[in-house]
Parts: sequence; C-alpha cells; structure tokens
Amino acid sequence: MYMQLLQILLVPLVFVFITYYAGVRWGAKAGWLSFAALLYSTILTLLAGWQGGAQEFYDWRPIGLFGLNADGLSVPILFTIALLCTLMSVFSMPYMDHTMGEDKKQFGLYYALFILYSIGMMGAVLATNLIEFYLFFELMLIPSYFLIAKWGSGDRDRISFMYFMWTHIGALAFLFGILSIGYLSGSFDLATIATQTLPVGLRSIIVILMVVGLLVKMAAFGLHIWLPHAHAEAPTPISALLSPAMIGIGGYAIVRLVMSLLPSAFFEISTALTVWAVVTMFYGGAMALMQDDVKRLLAYSSVSQMGYILLGIASVQALGVSGAMFQYVTHGLGKGILFMVAGAIMLQAHGLRSISKMGGLAAKMPLTATAALIGFFTIMGLPPTTGFISEFFIFAGAFKQAFALNSMLRLGLASLGVVSTVLTAGYSLWAVKRIFFGKLPDELADVKEAPMTVTGPLLVLAVISIILGIFPDLVEKMLLPAVKVIVGG
Repeated sequence: MYMQLLQILLVPLVFVFITYYAGVRWGAKAGWLSFAALLYSTILTLLAGWQGGAQEFYDWRPIGLFGLNADGLSVPILFTIALLCTLMSVFSMPYMDHTMGEDKKQFGLYYALFILYSIGMMGAVLATNLIEFYLFFELMLIPSYFLIAKWGSGDRDRISFMYFMWTHIGALAFLFGILSIGYLSGSFDLATIATQTLPVGLRSIIVILMVVGLLVKMAAFGLHIWLPHAHAEAPTPISALLSPAMIGIGGYAIVRLVMSLLPSAFFEISTALTVWAVVTMFYGGAMALMQDDVKRLLAYSSVSQMGYILLGIASVQALGVSGAMFQYVTHGLGKGILFMVAGAIMLQAHGLRSISKMGGLAAKMPLTATAALIGFFTIMGLPPTTGFISEFFIFAGAFKQAFALNSMLRLGLASLGVVSTVLTAGYSLWAVKRIFFGKLPDELADVKEAPMTVTGPLLVLAVISIILGIFPDLVEKMLLPAVKVIVGG
C-alpha cells in the first residue's frame, strides 16, 4: 500500500518534466499528459478509500522527516484536490490556449507549474511530519505565485506579490509554531508528538501562532485582503484551484495538526474562533452581494465559505468538525463548478466579467447554466446537493456545543451562523438571475456553448455533488470515525 501512496505524488512529479518538454513541442495538447498523471493519482486515492473501508487506513513512515498517511480524514480532502486538478488540466487547454495567443510553447511551463502546484496540495494532505507539511505547504505557494504573475490579468505583478507576501507571512507564523513544538517535544513526527506533554504555559502561544498562520491561508476576516485580488486576476483554472482546493487546506491543517496535537489549548480559543467564523460568514456574504465582477463575487463567496468551515471546527464536536471537513468537499465541488462557469462565459463572451452586462445566457449556454445552478445550490446547502449535509452537520455541531457548555454566547453565534445562509442564498440567486435570465444583450447574441473540454469538467463536478448529496455516507463513513478519534464523542 505504501507504494500506492508514494505513486500519488511521484507519478505527477515525473510528468512535470515530460509535460514541460511535450508542452514546448505540442502546445495545449500537453494538457492530456497532465490529465493522465493526475487522473492516476485520483484513482489511487479512490482505491485508498475503498480498500481502507470505514476506519482502517495506511500510515507509512520510512524516515523521520518523510511519511505518508491516508486515513478517513485525509482521503476525502485528497480526493477533492486530485479530482479538481485533474479536471482543471482539461479545462486549461481551451482556456489557456485563448490566453496565450501565438506563443504555444508557454504551455510547457504552464503545465509544469500546474502539476507542481497540485503535488504541493496533495503532499500537504498526506504529510505525517510537521516539517514535511510545511515544505509541501510552501510548494503550494511558489508555483501558484508564478502562475498568477505570468498569466494573470490586470495588475498581475503587484497582485501576485501581494498574494505571495500575505500567504508567506502566514506560513512563517505557522513555522514558528511548529518549530516550537519540535524543540519542546524533540520530534516533528505527528505520532510521536501526540505522545508528548508540552509545557502548559506555552501551549496557548503555539496554538495561536499556528492557527493565525493557517487562517491567513483560509482568508478569514481581517486576513483575507489578498484573496479577492488574487482570485479575480489569476487565470481562471488557477482561481478554480486557489479557492476550491488550496485555501481550505488551512482548515484541514487546523484539525490534523492543531486540534489533534494540542486539544486543550485549542479548546481555550474555540469561542473566539466561533466569533471570528460568524464575522467571516457575514462579511464574505455581504461583500459578495456588492460585486459586479463575477470572479470577485466568487472570491468573496469563498471568504464566507471558509467561515462555515471555521464554525464547524470551532464547535470541537465530532459532528461539527466532520461537517467542516465535508464542507471542504462541498466547497471544492461547488466553487470549482462556478469558477469554471465564469471561465466558460469569459471564453465565449470575449473576456466579459461584468454581471451587469450579462443576461439571458441560459438560452445560449444551457449546459453551463444548469451546472451553474447546481454549483450555487451546492454552496447554498440545498438538497439534493452535498452542501445540505455538510452545512447540517456544521450547525448541528455548533448548537450541540452551545448546549453542552450551556453558553448563551455560543447559542447566539450558532443562530447567527444559520441567519448568514440568507446572504449566501441572496448573492447566489441574484447572480443566477442577472447572468442567465432576463434580456440577452445584443453584443452577446453570437455567444454559444463552450466546447466539451470546458463543459465536460463542469458536468462531472455537478453530477458528483448530487451523488454525494444523495449518498453522503460515502464521505461521512470515513470522516466521522476519524474525527471522533481526534475530538471524542
């Protein structure tokens, strides 16, 4: 089994070089090599989940600084990342072909960076060691910076630098925390640290450093400044990984690294995190309502959705935390659909991003409109999409913790969290109405459905969202037992 886990990372790594040289020669067609490598990783992830059943998974630690762990917590997250990266390889071919113009040799560099970015995300989820996690965490940052700086739109040099600095500062705060743990425990291995008792006086400081660093990556309120700019101006295939896949890894890391290693210190700050989560939910939703640029709307929506994940984690209840991790899957599917919808419209409507200049596109792009509805229904939490189950678990965990602590503050915050879903419904339905219904502007009269390399990935994610909404046990049978080990209950 360890070879199977190793291949999830090694096969794409080998294809970095193959795809680079193929891209220089073949242009966009090199995307099929990226697709093949990442599809292989996706299949191996599915096999890990299927072979592992509900609770028995695999932990491989050949050396102290490197190991791989596939369990009920990591497999659903890993599957979401691998699936999105696989589909974005296909989506990138027509989209980036339009962006790059005559210089098709750039595809070699694009796909090499794209695969490295994918490896960084997958490696972080599989890591068994704090230093290993940090290295993969940084590997996510470097190729994504170059992808934005070279192929982004608008003031891409300034925005890519802003993105790099914000997320790197967050990573440094996180690094101070993990170095402190390593010094005090004598190890960076997660299994070894879990058996150690760290000094009581330093636990809270370490937790705050690590959590704040990870909240920068999640773009929680106050630490979100970089996200609307980076997501709006990045190439759309990269936006569709930055938002649905990358930023949520911060939430996964809070559960995997902070809650599991320092549970009592994390519980001490959980009420403050609940407040932060609810503010993030409201702020992101309210800002999304105010946007005319479709990509900035989706970016602020992601800020709000990270609030949902943080609310579930801060509940410190098995239901809430498993719901938060399920929400990672939900957000990955829903927002992956929506960013690709935005890309499809931009591709077919000559780069149009202004919602006020759209309308009536459902008649011209029926498949895209259907996928968009499913994507918005997913992040709204409407049945039969996966969002209904994940949000139900999040709020159930938040209310359960409020009653367990007999805390009126937590009860009020959980109630406000439910109220914030109205904002999600508001900006979602508002966007659907103005983009796909009403009068079709004359300048969009020649718009037609995007090619299948664009609409195909959309429909795949839409179908999976509905399947997991109808059969949520496919995910929860892995997540819930794994989370119970960490938080009890």
